Amino acid sequence: MLYGALEAGGTKMVCATGDENGHIIKQTHVPTTMPDETMAKIIDYFKDEKIEALGVACFGPVDLKKDSPTYGYITSTPKPGWSDFDIVGCLKDALGVPVGFDTDVNGSLLGEVTWGCAKGLSDAVYITIGTGIGGGVLSGGNLLHGMMHAELGHMLLTPEPEDTYPGGCPFHTACFEGLASGPAIERRYGKKAYELADDPAVWELESKYIAKALVNIILTLSPQRIILGGGVMHQKQLFPLIRSKVTEYLNGYIRAAELEDMDTYIVPASLGDDQGIMGALKLAALAV
Repeated sequence: MLYGALEAGGTKMVCATGDENGHIIKQTHVPTTMPDETMAKIIDYFKDEKIEALGVACFGPVDLKKDSPTYGYITSTPKPGWSDFDIVGCLKDALGVPVGFDTDVNGSLLGEVTWGCAKGLSDAVYITIGTGIGGGVLSGGNLLHGMMHAELGHMLLTPEPEDTYPGGCPFHTACFEGLASGPAIERRYGKKAYELADDPAVWELESKYIAKALVNIILTLSPQRIILGGGVMHQKQLFPLIRSKVTEYLNGYIRAAELEDMDTYIVPASLGDDQGIMGALKLAALAV
């Protein structure tokens, strides 16, 4: 069957077609501007494809409760124009096909669980660190929704004593996203993350914030593996720093076989930055 996949991000919307095996046939993207302009381009793209269903992995917060009057809405996002936008209803009305829906990070985790480095696990966490920070959670073999969905990027963190940047989240200031996202790095140093690749002090501080967030996740969700993706995590020098600090901060409190090899416990995304769109294909298949 031919499925459509939409990875709806705050900067760009990735549109693709593919099959139930996660094979991507064609792919394009459109900038995320205002809803009317952006959605018109997305609908035009999929109208030309004879898809059987569409999977949407969307930036949030979103409403995932199917019995809610605002199911399928983007809710309290700070993205201008997108707050309280019915993205599922818009696509379903225009395309006339079933629409599977979840958060962008749950979509990425679903891709990794189905075809990537979390395959065969019942409990895993995917964190993206880029323009924002978000987390998807697999618990007991199911994507975690609950009251709404996990918002791991907004856990509160204490700023490090040497850090003069107060944090940039408009809701919480010094949360994980406010202190460690790509924009936080740029505001702190006046340069983008990739321009700071050779500055050890940058990554020493960044790894402290990421490691403390991961320790919170380990202690509350007890995942069998943590996967880190997003633009900031293209700085591969972060991984050994994070693994070392997580071990240090846990301080021997948790005794588990998974933690004996941090190289296989805290890992990079494994699907070549296609985990989100592949997860959206899986959402489409599940919708059918």
